[in-house]
Amino acid sequence: MVTIAALWQFLDIDRYFARIFENINWDIAGSLAEWTGAVGQILIAVLALALAWRQYIISRDLTIQQNVLTIQQNLITQQQTIDSYFQGISDLVLDEEGLLEDWPQERLLAEGRTAAILGSIDAGGKAKVIRFLSRSKLLTPLLRDSRLGRAIFDGNGSYAEDRNSGVRVINLGIMLAGADLSHNDLRWTDLSDANMIRANLRGCDLVRANLSRTILQEADLSGADLKGVQFFYGDVHQASPRSRSHPPNYQTGEYTGAVIENANFTNVQEMSESQRQYCCAWGGEKSRATIPGGCSDIPNKLGR
Repeated sequence: MVTIAALWQFLDIDRYFARIFENINWDIAGSLAEWTGAVGQILIAVLALALAWRQYIISRDLTIQQNVLTIQQNLITQQQTIDSYFQGISDLVLDEEGLLEDWPQERLLAEGRTAAILGSIDAGGKAKVIRFLSRSKLLTPLLRDSRLGRAIFDGNGSYAEDRNSGVRVINLGIMLAGADLSHNDLRWTDLSDANMIRANLRGCDLVRANLSRTILQEADLSGADLKGVQFFYGDVHQASPRSRSHPPNYQTGEYTGAVIENANFTNVQEMSESQRQYCCAWGGEKSRATIPGGCSDIPNKLGR
Protein backbone atom coordinates (compact mmCIF):
# COMPACT_ATOMS: atom_id res chain seq x y z
CA MET A 1 0.00 0.00 0.00
CA VAL A 2 2.85 2.43 0.85
CA THR A 3 4.44 1.67 -2.51
CA ILE A 4 1.21 2.40 -4.38
CA ALA A 5 0.74 5.66 -2.52
CA ALA A 6 4.29 6.69 -3.34
CA LEU A 7 3.80 5.95 -7.02
CA TRP A 8 0.52 7.90 -6.97
CA GLN A 9 2.30 10.96 -5.60
CA PHE A 10 5.32 10.56 -7.84
CA LEU A 11 3.32 10.25 -11.05
CA ASP A 12 0.93 13.04 -10.01
CA ILE A 13 -2.02 10.87 -10.98
CA ASP A 14 -4.51 12.82 -8.89
CA ARG A 15 -3.86 15.99 -10.93
CA TYR A 16 -4.27 13.99 -14.16
CA PHE A 17 -7.71 12.81 -13.08
CA ALA A 18 -8.55 16.30 -11.84
CA ARG A 19 -7.86 17.77 -15.28
CA ILE A 20 -10.05 15.09 -16.87
CA PHE A 21 -12.97 15.81 -14.56
CA GLU A 22 -12.57 19.58 -15.15
CA ASN A 23 -13.00 19.08 -18.92
CA ILE A 24 -16.14 16.89 -18.62
CA ASN A 25 -19.45 18.48 -19.59
CA TRP A 26 -21.55 17.22 -16.76
CA ASP A 27 -24.84 18.18 -18.44
CA ILE A 28 -23.99 15.96 -21.39
CA ALA A 29 -22.75 13.24 -19.10
CA GLY A 30 -25.97 13.40 -17.11
CA SER A 31 -28.05 13.16 -20.27
CA LEU A 32 -25.93 10.27 -21.44
CA ALA A 33 -26.45 8.52 -18.14
CA GLU A 34 -30.19 9.05 -18.32
CA TRP A 35 -30.25 7.79 -21.92
CA THR A 36 -28.16 4.77 -20.95
CA GLY A 37 -30.55 4.09 -18.07
CA ALA A 38 -33.55 4.35 -20.38
CA VAL A 39 -31.95 1.93 -22.85
CA GLY A 40 -31.26 -0.43 -20.00
CA GLN A 41 -34.88 -0.29 -18.89
CA ILE A 42 -36.02 -0.96 -22.48
CA LEU A 43 -33.67 -3.94 -22.72
CA ILE A 44 -34.99 -5.25 -19.41
CA ALA A 45 -38.58 -4.86 -20.69
CA VAL A 46 -37.70 -6.63 -23.95
CA LEU A 47 -36.06 -9.43 -22.01
CA ALA A 48 -39.11 -9.73 -19.74
CA LEU A 49 -41.38 -9.80 -22.83
CA ALA A 50 -39.21 -12.51 -24.44
CA LEU A 51 -39.37 -14.59 -21.28
CA ALA A 52 -43.15 -14.12 -21.05
CA TRP A 53 -43.57 -15.12 -24.71
CA ARG A 54 -41.41 -18.19 -24.20
CA GLN A 55 -43.45 -19.12 -21.15
CA TYR A 56 -46.63 -18.70 -23.21
CA ILE A 57 -45.27 -20.97 -25.98
CA ILE A 58 -44.35 -23.65 -23.45
CA SER A 59 -47.75 -23.34 -21.76
CA ARG A 60 -49.55 -23.50 -25.12
CA ASP A 61 -47.64 -26.60 -26.21
CA LEU A 62 -48.38 -28.28 -22.91
CA THR A 63 -52.08 -27.39 -23.26
CA ILE A 64 -52.18 -28.79 -26.81
CA GLN A 65 -50.50 -31.99 -25.67
CA GLN A 66 -52.92 -32.26 -22.76
CA ASN A 67 -55.89 -31.72 -25.10
CA VAL A 68 -54.60 -34.41 -27.46
CA LEU A 69 -54.21 -36.82 -24.55
CA THR A 70 -57.70 -35.91 -23.32
CA ILE A 71 -59.20 -36.53 -26.78
CA GLN A 72 -57.40 -39.87 -27.04
CA GLN A 73 -58.58 -40.84 -23.57
CA ASN A 74 -62.15 -39.83 -24.44
CA LEU A 75 -62.01 -41.94 -27.61
CA ILE A 76 -60.73 -44.92 -25.64
CA THR A 77 -63.43 -44.43 -23.01
CA GLN A 78 -66.11 -44.08 -25.70
CA GLN A 79 -64.95 -47.24 -27.46
CA GLN A 80 -65.02 -49.13 -24.16
CA THR A 81 -68.57 -47.84 -23.59
CA ILE A 82 -69.62 -48.96 -27.07
CA ASP A 83 -68.02 -52.38 -26.63
CA SER A 84 -69.84 -52.78 -23.32
CA TYR A 85 -73.10 -51.78 -25.05
CA PHE A 86 -72.53 -54.35 -27.81
CA GLN A 87 -71.98 -57.08 -25.25
CA GLY A 88 -74.94 -55.97 -23.14
CA ILE A 89 -77.35 -55.96 -26.10
CA SER A 90 -76.11 -59.37 -27.23
CA ASP A 91 -76.60 -60.84 -23.76
CA LEU A 92 -80.04 -59.24 -23.53
CA VAL A 93 -81.64 -60.50 -26.75
CA LEU A 94 -79.81 -63.79 -27.44
CA ASP A 95 -80.23 -67.12 -25.69
CA GLU A 96 -77.43 -69.50 -24.76
CA GLU A 97 -77.42 -70.91 -28.30
CA GLY A 98 -77.06 -67.47 -29.85
CA LEU A 99 -80.63 -67.31 -31.17
CA LEU A 100 -82.96 -64.35 -30.79
CA GLU A 101 -85.08 -64.60 -27.68
CA ASP A 102 -86.28 -61.04 -27.41
CA TRP A 103 -89.42 -60.75 -25.33
CA PRO A 104 -91.22 -57.39 -24.98
CA GLN A 105 -89.33 -56.41 -21.83
CA GLU A 106 -85.97 -57.25 -23.41
CA ARG A 107 -86.87 -55.15 -26.44
CA LEU A 108 -87.82 -52.21 -24.23
CA LEU A 109 -84.57 -52.46 -22.30
CA ALA A 110 -82.59 -52.73 -25.54
CA GLU A 111 -84.28 -49.60 -26.89
CA GLY A 112 -83.62 -47.77 -23.63
CA ARG A 113 -79.94 -48.66 -23.69
CA THR A 114 -79.69 -47.66 -27.34
CA ALA A 115 -81.35 -44.30 -26.76
CA ALA A 116 -78.99 -43.63 -23.85
CA ILE A 117 -75.80 -44.43 -25.73
CA LEU A 118 -76.77 -42.62 -28.94
CA GLY A 119 -77.29 -39.49 -26.86
CA SER A 120 -73.83 -39.64 -25.31
CA ILE A 121 -71.40 -40.45 -28.15
CA ASP A 122 -70.07 -38.55 -31.15
CA ALA A 123 -70.91 -38.99 -34.85
CA GLY A 124 -68.38 -41.78 -35.39
CA GLY A 125 -69.66 -43.64 -32.34
CA LYS A 126 -73.26 -43.32 -33.51
CA ALA A 127 -72.29 -44.75 -36.90
CA LYS A 128 -70.61 -47.74 -35.23
CA VAL A 129 -73.72 -48.47 -33.16
CA ILE A 130 -75.99 -48.18 -36.20
CA ARG A 131 -73.79 -50.49 -38.27
CA PHE A 132 -73.71 -53.07 -35.47
CA LEU A 133 -77.47 -53.02 -34.95
CA SER A 134 -78.25 -53.06 -38.65
CA ARG A 135 -75.89 -55.85 -39.65
CA SER A 136 -77.19 -57.86 -36.68
CA LYS A 137 -80.74 -57.52 -38.05
CA LEU A 138 -81.80 -55.77 -34.85
CA LEU A 139 -83.25 -52.79 -36.78
CA THR A 140 -85.09 -54.86 -39.39
CA PRO A 141 -88.78 -55.85 -39.01
CA LEU A 142 -88.60 -59.62 -38.67
CA LEU A 143 -91.17 -62.27 -39.44
CA ARG A 144 -92.42 -63.71 -36.14
CA ASP A 145 -94.12 -66.84 -34.99
CA SER A 146 -97.71 -65.68 -34.46
CA ARG A 147 -97.96 -67.47 -31.11
CA LEU A 148 -94.47 -67.37 -29.61
CA GLY A 149 -93.38 -64.09 -31.16
CA ARG A 150 -89.97 -65.47 -31.98
CA ALA A 151 -88.11 -64.58 -35.18
CA ILE A 152 -88.37 -67.14 -38.00
CA PHE A 153 -85.54 -68.26 -40.26
CA ASP A 154 -85.77 -67.50 -43.97
CA GLY A 155 -84.24 -70.82 -45.07
CA ASN A 156 -81.02 -69.13 -46.21
CA GLY A 157 -79.22 -68.87 -42.90
CA SER A 158 -80.77 -65.61 -41.78
CA TYR A 159 -84.01 -64.27 -40.33
CA ALA A 160 -86.98 -63.58 -42.59
CA GLU A 161 -88.16 -60.00 -43.01
CA ASP A 162 -91.75 -58.87 -42.74
CA ARG A 163 -92.12 -55.26 -43.83
CA ASN A 164 -95.87 -55.18 -43.30
CA SER A 165 -96.22 -56.45 -39.75
CA GLY A 166 -92.80 -57.60 -38.60
CA VAL A 167 -91.38 -56.65 -35.20
CA ARG A 168 -87.98 -54.99 -34.82
CA VAL A 169 -85.78 -55.89 -31.89
CA ILE A 170 -84.92 -52.18 -31.60
CA ASN A 171 -87.13 -49.45 -32.99
CA LEU A 172 -85.01 -46.31 -33.41
CA GLY A 173 -88.04 -44.02 -33.42
CA ILE A 174 -86.82 -40.47 -32.79
CA MET A 175 -83.38 -41.46 -31.45
CA LEU A 176 -81.68 -39.99 -34.53
CA ALA A 177 -83.77 -36.83 -34.88
CA GLY A 178 -81.34 -33.96 -35.37
CA ALA A 179 -78.37 -36.33 -35.00
CA ASP A 180 -74.95 -35.51 -36.45
CA LEU A 181 -73.75 -38.49 -38.52
CA SER A 182 -71.76 -36.48 -41.04
CA HIS A 183 -68.88 -38.03 -43.00
CA ASN A 184 -69.42 -41.56 -41.69
CA ASP A 185 -69.86 -45.03 -43.13
CA LEU A 186 -73.53 -46.05 -43.15
CA ARG A 187 -73.37 -48.54 -46.01
CA TRP A 188 -75.99 -51.30 -46.07
CA THR A 189 -77.68 -50.00 -42.93
CA ASP A 190 -81.41 -50.35 -42.35
CA LEU A 191 -82.71 -46.97 -41.21
CA SER A 192 -86.22 -47.53 -42.50
CA ASP A 193 -89.05 -45.89 -40.54
CA ALA A 194 -86.59 -43.93 -38.38
CA ASN A 195 -87.32 -40.29 -37.58
CA MET A 196 -84.21 -38.46 -38.79
CA ILE A 197 -85.69 -35.01 -39.15
CA ARG A 198 -82.96 -32.35 -39.46
CA ALA A 199 -80.25 -35.03 -39.28
CA ASN A 200 -76.79 -34.17 -40.57
CA LEU A 201 -75.82 -36.79 -43.17
CA ARG A 202 -73.40 -34.54 -45.03
CA GLY A 203 -70.74 -36.55 -46.86
CA CYS A 204 -71.99 -39.92 -45.58
CA ASP A 205 -71.44 -43.16 -47.47
CA LEU A 206 -75.04 -44.39 -47.77
CA VAL A 207 -74.45 -47.07 -50.41
CA ARG A 208 -77.34 -49.60 -50.32
CA ALA A 209 -78.84 -48.05 -47.19
CA ASN A 210 -82.58 -48.58 -46.68
CA LEU A 211 -84.26 -45.21 -46.10
CA SER A 212 -87.80 -46.24 -47.00
CA ARG A 213 -90.40 -44.46 -44.85
CA THR A 214 -87.56 -42.62 -43.09
CA ILE A 215 -88.35 -39.04 -42.09
CA LEU A 216 -85.60 -36.96 -43.67
CA GLN A 217 -87.41 -33.65 -43.59
CA GLU A 218 -84.87 -30.78 -43.52
CA ALA A 219 -82.02 -33.31 -43.38
CA ASP A 220 -78.66 -32.41 -44.91
CA LEU A 221 -77.51 -35.06 -47.40
CA SER A 222 -75.14 -32.80 -49.32
CA GLY A 223 -72.16 -34.68 -50.74
CA ALA A 224 -73.51 -38.06 -49.63
CA ASP A 225 -73.06 -41.18 -51.77
CA LEU A 226 -76.57 -42.38 -52.68
CA LYS A 227 -75.63 -45.37 -54.81
CA GLY A 228 -78.37 -47.98 -54.44
CA VAL A 229 -80.13 -46.13 -51.59
CA GLN A 230 -83.71 -47.33 -51.21
CA PHE A 231 -85.96 -44.32 -50.74
CA PHE A 232 -89.13 -46.30 -51.61
CA TYR A 233 -90.47 -49.69 -52.69
CA GLY A 234 -92.34 -50.53 -55.87
CA ASP A 235 -92.59 -48.31 -58.94
CA VAL A 236 -91.29 -44.74 -58.78
CA HIS A 237 -94.39 -43.44 -60.56
CA GLN A 238 -96.68 -44.87 -57.88
CA ALA A 239 -94.40 -44.47 -54.86
CA SER A 240 -95.31 -41.83 -52.29
CA PRO A 241 -94.03 -40.78 -48.85
CA ARG A 242 -95.21 -42.46 -45.66
CA SER A 243 -98.53 -41.38 -44.25
CA ARG A 244 -100.01 -41.44 -40.78
CA SER A 245 -103.44 -42.36 -42.10
CA HIS A 246 -102.55 -44.92 -44.80
CA PRO A 247 -100.66 -48.22 -44.45
CA PRO A 248 -97.73 -48.82 -46.81
CA ASN A 249 -98.18 -50.93 -49.90
CA TYR A 250 -94.85 -52.60 -50.60
CA GLN A 251 -96.03 -53.96 -53.95
CA THR A 252 -97.14 -50.72 -55.57
CA GLY A 253 -94.89 -48.41 -53.52
CA GLU A 254 -97.68 -46.22 -52.15
CA TYR A 255 -96.80 -44.71 -48.75
CA THR A 256 -93.48 -46.59 -48.64
CA GLY A 257 -91.30 -43.60 -49.48
CA ALA A 258 -89.05 -41.41 -47.37
CA VAL A 259 -90.25 -37.97 -46.27
CA ILE A 260 -87.70 -35.67 -47.93
CA GLU A 261 -89.38 -32.27 -47.88
CA ASN A 262 -86.80 -29.45 -47.65
CA ALA A 263 -83.90 -31.90 -47.58
CA ASN A 264 -80.58 -30.75 -49.02
CA PHE A 265 -79.26 -32.88 -51.92
CA THR A 266 -76.49 -30.52 -53.06
CA ASN A 267 -73.62 -32.37 -54.77
CA VAL A 268 -74.89 -35.85 -53.85
CA GLN A 269 -73.04 -38.67 -55.60
CA GLU A 270 -74.38 -41.58 -57.67
CA MET A 271 -78.02 -40.45 -57.63
CA SER A 272 -79.95 -42.77 -59.96
CA GLU A 273 -82.69 -41.64 -62.32
CA SER A 274 -85.41 -43.27 -60.22
CA GLN A 275 -84.04 -41.58 -57.11
CA ARG A 276 -83.98 -38.25 -58.92
CA GLN A 277 -87.57 -38.67 -60.06
CA TYR A 278 -88.80 -39.53 -56.56
CA CYS A 279 -86.85 -36.73 -54.87
CA CYS A 280 -88.00 -34.17 -57.45
CA ALA A 281 -91.61 -35.27 -57.13
CA TRP A 282 -91.80 -35.31 -53.33
CA GLY A 283 -89.02 -33.02 -52.11
CA GLY A 284 -90.81 -29.70 -52.45
CA GLU A 285 -89.43 -26.56 -54.03
CA LYS A 286 -86.53 -26.16 -51.62
CA SER A 287 -85.26 -29.70 -52.19
CA ARG A 288 -85.86 -29.58 -55.94
CA ALA A 289 -83.47 -26.64 -56.22
CA THR A 290 -80.60 -28.76 -54.81
CA ILE A 291 -81.03 -31.95 -56.84
CA PRO A 292 -78.29 -32.65 -59.41
CA GLY A 293 -79.64 -32.61 -62.93
CA GLY A 294 -82.55 -30.35 -62.03
CA CYS A 295 -86.26 -31.07 -61.80
CA SER A 296 -87.74 -28.99 -64.62
CA ASP A 297 -89.03 -32.13 -66.37
CA ILE A 298 -90.73 -33.56 -63.25
CA PRO A 299 -93.91 -32.12 -61.68
CA ASN A 300 -93.91 -31.16 -58.00
CA LYS A 301 -96.36 -33.62 -56.48
CA LEU A 302 -95.89 -32.15 -53.04
CA GLY A 303 -97.44 -28.89 -54.23
CA ARG A 304 -95.23 -26.62 -52.13
